[in-house]
Amino acid sequence: MTNPKVGTRDDWLAAREALLVREKEHTRLGDDIAQQRRELPRVLLEEDYRFDTQDGDRTLAELFDGRAQLIVYHFMFGPNYAAGCATCSSTADSFNGVLPHLEARDITMICISHAPLEKLLAYRGRMGWSFNWASSYESDFNFDFGVSVADDAAHAPLPLLEANEVAAFPLMSDPGVRESLPPMVAENAAATGNDVAGYFREGHGVSTFAREGDSVYHCYSSYARGTEFLMGYYAILDRTPRGRDEGDGRMWLRRHDEYGS
Repeated sequence: MTNPKVGTRDDWLAAREALLVREKEHTRLGDDIAQQRRELPRVLLEEDYRFDTQDGDRTLAELFDGRAQLIVYHFMFGPNYAAGCATCSSTADSFNGVLPHLEARDITMICISHAPLEKLLAYRGRMGWSFNWASSYESDFNFDFGVSVADDAAHAPLPLLEANEVAAFPLMSDPGVRESLPPMVAENAAATGNDVAGYFREGHGVSTFAREGDSVYHCYSSYARGTEFLMGYYAILDRTPRGRDEGDGRMWLRRHDEYGS
């Protein structure tokens, strides 16, 4: 963090006025990007993806729960994880509160992870969440959408343009790559009961889908920092004097029941 300037109220007003110009430009650009995002061509999904849920076996179309739009958060929780990713967990803390508002706009939002359902539901209970969480453990869904690493070449991911964290997995055998990673990567991995290589078998992201009858269309996907819009605390921190205060590369995020430990 740089040393803050100290000035008069007039100094503050002049600097704030200049910043406001940029903030308004940012807002207008965000509106333009949102429109471009909505105008992406839709791709018909021909794979019959099936998921394990607390209500039994469900197709992707059935996960819409009768609505026309579906938002999926690809939550990092693999079969080899002892607990869900701490960063994904901090993101998911806000999901329960937004669900009624999204559902009022014909949108269902769920989490999908590669771990078996019993692991997901046990962890959901620990975290005090109630949103729907589906397991893709016996499906190609995670492989196809680039958020799980396959053990063989039979699971070629869909062409999604944007690389996810799982792309780093083949590089974990390189000591130079491992040593260059920031400390928070190893800390995040340890929090799931894994080493870095095991941790990076999974990735996180967000995908949106549209349904027309029994047909499901892939509309949008984003990964890595492209999911920050779901992390409401970052937008708040960005407006505080110290900001995110992450310059040392250490992991400050914890599961919400771990901050006192």
